[in-house]
Amino acid sequence: MIERARTRPVSKPWGVEDLRPWSNTRQDGATIGEIWFDRSDSATADPSLLLKLLFTSEPLSIQVHPDDTFAYSAGLPRGKTEAWYVLSAAPAAKVALGLSRRLLPQQLRAAIDDGSISDLIVWRAVSADDVIFVPAGTIHAIGAGLVIAELQQRSDTTFRLFDYDRKRELHVENAIAAADAGPASFQVQPRQLTVERKLLVSSPQFVFERIDLASNSRWCLEAERETWLLVLSGGAIAGSYDVATGDALFAQSDRVDIHPGAAGMVSLVAYTGGGPLPHLLQRLTESGSINARQPRRVPVTTSVAQANAAEKNGRLETIK
Repeated sequence: MIERARTRPVSKPWGVEDLRPWSNTRQDGATIGEIWFDRSDSATADPSLLLKLLFTSEPLSIQVHPDDTFAYSAGLPRGKTEAWYVLSAAPAAKVALGLSRRLLPQQLRAAIDDGSISDLIVWRAVSADDVIFVPAGTIHAIGAGLVIAELQQRSDTTFRLFDYDRKRELHVENAIAAADAGPASFQVQPRQLTVERKLLVSSPQFVFERIDLASNSRWCLEAERETWLLVLSGGAIAGSYDVATGDALFAQSDRVDIHPGAAGMVSLVAYTGGGPLPHLLQRLTESGSINARQPRRVPVTTSVAQANAAEKNGRLETIK
């Protein structure tokens, strides 16, 4: 099946009014912080992944999400590991990941109670095209002046530790139980899989890629798993849909023929975990059949088998 994703704006106190060029949506002066991409039919079962856009004019709360084990114990369907792709960033924009030192549970409780958690979280400047991987349990925050494409396990479970006096509820007990209260790594090393495909993140929960397609070329996207595509620039005819910047598609167990226009197309593609799909993207001939000469692979020094082994061991996978 192939569907044009339905957009759902979500008001947030830290959001913005003008979402262009990503969306023309407005809500009578209300600030929109997120746009969720949903299945076109709201009656269908929820997918495993959630793709969304974030728009920030103020810092988000300092927060943490549970992992699958914690979620199952609380009767939730899944935890929430996520990844961020920075679409645009103001000059001073930054994100935070992890703490400057490891805290015991009682120390974390005290830091939440007196607000000093805001001095312990580690901030880093970011710019367009940066990638940040946020495993469940990582204490994190997003600063002002950012537009981010976020891929996550489909869960809305967030435990706030600090909220800049917005008078919203903090979730102290759950945050302490769910958090890995120590330093975290910002390092993510995207790797070229082919000339067109760049692997951003591969984890047991999902695979995140960037795909750059040349103008007036012809391609086939093999959506074996639950798959989402978000157009960043340019446009294409994808299946029966004409897609451009800010549009998204959902596909599963189907083939999406993609014909980029004169400007080509740059997109993010996300699908459920299990490692990068070798034949996700295949070039088509003029007749529409799959070209026997497949996209040229970029030489790598780490085997796919080694990368898959790393994923099974629960580590972030990067193809080197």
